[in-house]
Amino acid sequence: MSDSSAERTVERTLGHLRTIDAPEPHEQAEPLTLEDLYRRHRMQLIRLAVLLVDDAATAEDVVQDSFAGLYRKWAELRDSSAALGYLRAAVVNRARSVLRRRKTARDYIPPHGVNARSAESVAMLSSEHQAVVDALSTLPHRQREVLVLRYYGGLSEAEISDATGISKGTVKSTASRALESLHRAMRQ
Repeated sequence: MSDSSAERTVERTLGHLRTIDAPEPHEQAEPLTLEDLYRRHRMQLIRLAVLLVDDAATAEDVVQDSFAGLYRKWAELRDSSAALGYLRAAVVNRARSVLRRRKTARDYIPPHGVNARSAESVAMLSSEHQAVVDALSTLPHRQREVLVLRYYGGLSEAEISDATGISKGTVKSTASRALESLHRAMRQ
């Protein structure tokens, strides 16, 4: 499997999940309220967090904490259309914190593997797609973040840069290295 083939496979798998998770179109024009954001984007943000932290309950906590943080800052928000970007960045940052805490905990507690994906999500994935999702879990955190935000989140390099706090060039090179690593993991 070549790097471009691996990229197409990742894009197909995470694009498939993005399609399944896409919020329904709404007729209401901006500005959105916090309640609107919660109803329309909560599940998509939870699934984004699940792909980053591999645990549904933790992903729900990450998203809930992100919405709580936005609620506390809502009065200070100058542009409600920027709220979704804020939430994505908050989910990524909180997921990073979770992963750092897990790493610290693993130093003291033997690791154990948990497959956090639901039966429905597993049933909806072909074996090829399942192999991609499994291979994603072997990537370093930053590489996984970039691929998930790019192919599942559908974000541009600039949006990924904003969400993760890394430069656009680093996003591009990280994505390239991640695809190479994913390609190697899927060959094994």
